[in-house]
Amino acid sequence: MTEKDDTRDCILEAARTRFLHYGYGKTTMAEIAKDCDMSPGNLYRFFEGKLDLAEAIARKAATETMEELARAVRAPGKTATQAMRDYLFGKLRMTYTNLEKDPKIIELAQTVSAERPDFSNDMLEQERAILMEIIANGRELGEFATSDVAFTAEMIQSATMKFSYPQLWSRLTLENLERELAGVFDLVLGGLCPDRKLFAGGGGGGGMASDRQTA
Repeated sequence: MTEKDDTRDCILEAARTRFLHYGYGKTTMAEIAKDCDMSPGNLYRFFEGKLDLAEAIARKAATETMEELARAVRAPGKTATQAMRDYLFGKLRMTYTNLEKDPKIIELAQTVSAERPDFSNDMLEQERAILMEIIANGRELGEFATSDVAFTAEMIQSATMKFSYPQLWSRLTLENLERELAGVFDLVLGGLCPDRKLFAGGGGGGGMASDRQTA
């Protein structure tokens, strides 16, 4: 990494610490600059404004989450049904836990999503890419029956949107959210799997009961 990269990372970490402690609205660029032992003018050489800092932080966090989920679903020996289940439930648990641990992330996420719609669209595209990979693999193995991988991924994403960063949509407990996701996932499998009994390890009532018990 270059010295410029190091400085940029230092700024992002200082901004993240401020945002999570005081909130996005109560944090100023001058305070972030002071935390980095630099002048506000120098800080503006790296980021044009506070919203740019917030977007960079949100993009980094979301990308890291997607990369971790992608590694999990690509683990060897999984059926496509298991990979789909692990992706959807894994995303719910990770994002729910992160928002509960740092509740001021909600303000940050809402601000970035409202002010920078391209950010939300880019993150949705990353999620769809993972879903498309799982669905394509399931179709190749004869596990999923679908003629349009991209459309199917888009519809599954739409059907499970509530379970991505769930505190933005509701105040349900994780247990209740997992119960709802289990029902939605069961319906999704009903449309995807021509013979679900062949893949009992990944879906149906048994798989969903296991998810609820291990939450």
